[in-house]
Amino acid sequence: MADYAVNKAAVEYARKLIDGRQYVLDSDWGEVQPRADDQNAFLEKHSWEEYGAWHLGLTDGPGDETKARYAFVFGDFRRIHRVGLIACVYRAAEWRHKAVELAAHDLLQQLDAKTGLKA
Repeated sequence: MADYAVNKAAVEYARKLIDGRQYVLDSDWGEVQPRADDQNAFLEKHSWEEYGAWHLGLTDGPGDETKARYAFVFGDFRRIHRVGLIACVYRAAEWRHKAVELAAHDLLQQLDAKTGLKA
């Protein structure tokens, strides 16, 4: 199983998206999650740094300018998706990547507070 570090640049970028109201609250992650062709199209027009900003995890080992380096995508390359954060929490918890799980959870709490979701 791969090891992951939290991508601090992605956490900051996600916070900016939330603060800037660049989010989708209700979506089907299976439909909007970026596929390989979406990733390739994004990389044709953007840098690896911009690509990485959409991923909460950095895989230990692979080089920075490879797709294998980045994990736990949380948006569609335009907006953050609430269900994308939920998927990150779930997947990280499932595979015991606690730091990524907690980072995604904190972002989910920030998004919910910003949008007025109450317990």
